[in-house]
Amino acid sequence: MEITQTITATAVVGAGYMGGGIAQVLALHGYKVALGDVDGEIAERARVRLVDQARDFEARGLLPAGAAETIAANLAAAASIEDAVSMADYVAEAVPEDPVIKADILRRISSTAPAAAIIASNASAIPIGELAASVTGPGRFLGVHWMNPAPFIPGVELIPGPQTSPQVMDLAEELILALGKTPARVADTPGFVANRLQFALYKEAARIVEEGVAAPSQIDAVVSNTFGFRLALFGPFAIGDMAGLDVYESSYRTLEKAYGERFSPPAALTAVVEEGNLGLKTGRGFLDIDPASRESLVAYRDSAYARLSRLRAELGQAPGL
Repeated sequence: MEITQTITATAVVGAGYMGGGIAQVLALHGYKVALGDVDGEIAERARVRLVDQARDFEARGLLPAGAAETIAANLAAAASIEDAVSMADYVAEAVPEDPVIKADILRRISSTAPAAAIIASNASAIPIGELAASVTGPGRFLGVHWMNPAPFIPGVELIPGPQTSPQVMDLAEELILALGKTPARVADTPGFVANRLQFALYKEAARIVEEGVAAPSQIDAVVSNTFGFRLALFGPFAIGDMAGLDVYESSYRTLEKAYGERFSPPAALTAVVEEGNLGLKTGRGFLDIDPASRESLVAYRDSAYARLSRLRAELGQAPGL
C-alpha cells in the first residue's frame, strides 16, 4: 500500500462546528483545505462563516495577527464531497456521530480520494475498526479525535484501526504536532480515552442529582473548583501520585462500603500500593517520577495553581452560569 509521503493538500468533510474548527487550524498552519459538505452552497456558507469567525477571534486576541487572512487564503469551498477530496493528501471526516452516516461518507471519500491519501475520522466514540469496514484501503485509515472548540483545545487522540499502517500513525502524529496540538496514541475501544472518562464522570454526576445529594449547579461548583481545577494542569495519574496512592486506596475502601463494587479499589491501584509504591512520597507510583524532581514538581504545581486561580479571578464568572 502506497501512502503519501508529505501532507500539503487537505480536505475536511463536514463543515459544521467540529469540522469547521479543524479546517481553521489546518488553514492557519499553512495547509490548503477544501471544505466538503452536503453541497457546494452549504460548503461556501461554511467557508464565509469560518473566515468571519477567524476575524472575530483575531480581533479578540484569540488568534495571532494575520490569522484570518491566512485562513481565508488557504480555505476553499468544494462543489461536492467528491470534489473536496479528489486531490487531498489528508482527509478529515467530521460528519455527525451516526454510524450509518459516517459509513456512507467514508465510502464516498475512499472511492474518490487518491489511493495514497490518509483518511482520518473524527469519531467521538464509534470504534475505528467498525468504521474501517467502509473504507477502501483500511491501512490508510485511523481515528483522529479532536475536542471542541478545535482551535483552542490542545489535545487530539490518535486511534489505529486493526489494519492501520504504522506509517499512517506516524504521519498523522507529525501533522498534529505541526498544528501545535498534543497527540496521544490510544487503543481502539468505544469512547477511546477522553469520552470514556468524560461520560463516566457525567453519569456519576447525574446519579448524585438523582439521589438528591446536590443540585447540578452545586456539583459543577464542586468539580470546577476542586479536582476539576487540578485537571486543567495534570492528568489523574499525576494527581494521584502527588496525593498519595495509599490515600486513594483507603478512600476507595470507604466508598466501596457505601456504594458497592463499582467503587472497589482498582486492581492496578491495589497492586501498586502493595508493592510499596505510594507515589511522590515514596518516589514512585503509577508514573516513574524522578525523586530529584520532587521539589521542583511541587513548586511547579503550586505556582501553576496560583496562576490559574488569578486567571479565573481575572476572567470572572462565566455568563449565564
